[in-house]
Amino acid sequence: MKRYYLTDLDGTLLQSNALLSDYTVHTLTTALEQGAVISYATARSYRSSKTVTSRIDWRYPVVLYNGSMLLDPTTGKVLGGHWLDTTVSNEVIELGRSMNVTPFLFALDENDNERVLHERLSRYGDTEFFASRPGDPRFAEVEHLTCPPSYRTMIVTYIGRREELEPLFRAIADRYGPAVHLHFMLDNYIKDHYFLEISHPLANKEHGLNLWCEQVGCRPEDVTVFGDNLNDIGMFKRAGRRLAVSSAHPELKLMATEVIGSNDENGVARVIEADLRGGSEQH
Repeated sequence: MKRYYLTDLDGTLLQSNALLSDYTVHTLTTALEQGAVISYATARSYRSSKTVTSRIDWRYPVVLYNGSMLLDPTTGKVLGGHWLDTTVSNEVIELGRSMNVTPFLFALDENDNERVLHERLSRYGDTEFFASRPGDPRFAEVEHLTCPPSYRTMIVTYIGRREELEPLFRAIADRYGPAVHLHFMLDNYIKDHYFLEISHPLANKEHGLNLWCEQVGCRPEDVTVFGDNLNDIGMFKRAGRRLAVSSAHPELKLMATEVIGSNDENGVARVIEADLRGGSEQH
């Protein structure tokens, strides 16, 4: 029987240093060669995720920007996605500006190229995020940030301390309600900083899993998913087998069918290896 796996990256498949272990690379590569269908669903862009996962020869669609976009890693072709309305994108940008914060705008241009537009960076979280992606050609500084009419917004991302972003989170929630998808989470890499992400209401990992299943020819209940944080809840709502790493958010653990080893203990790879052996492991 063909096995299907979809895993989160940061905090789940990647170690705490944001890299893949040699064991994980070997195990997933072997599993793919033996016919397992394995891919990832991440908040990252393709360029960012490829930088940290390129040691594995991915061959099935990847879910990017928390479900905003599905992409074929073998061709670079965009297979589908959900785009935030341009007018709403610009209203959200202006709402942030009124509270003295400006975001990064992640979008696709008319040629399906990923673009990241931003104003001059001066706040600590923004500069740290930018510095972690040296030489990234997607980034472009603009004098006054707006979403161009020909662009499709994937995510509007604010980075800041909790007390800076909570008022904006509440304002956007009050104004748009279910017309947007809001995600507010602690960043794994910038100390004491949070990400506030605004996207299309269907741009989440639940719908990303649905799109992925359509592409690989299975049902959500056929899939084993792995996660650690609240943005993985969508996958856990739909998948048949839901595995949370031991360091996962308590809410995700409650939804899990099993809690496995942490990202630094190669939890994901150990489960896949055990499945391939046809046996079971105690975690």
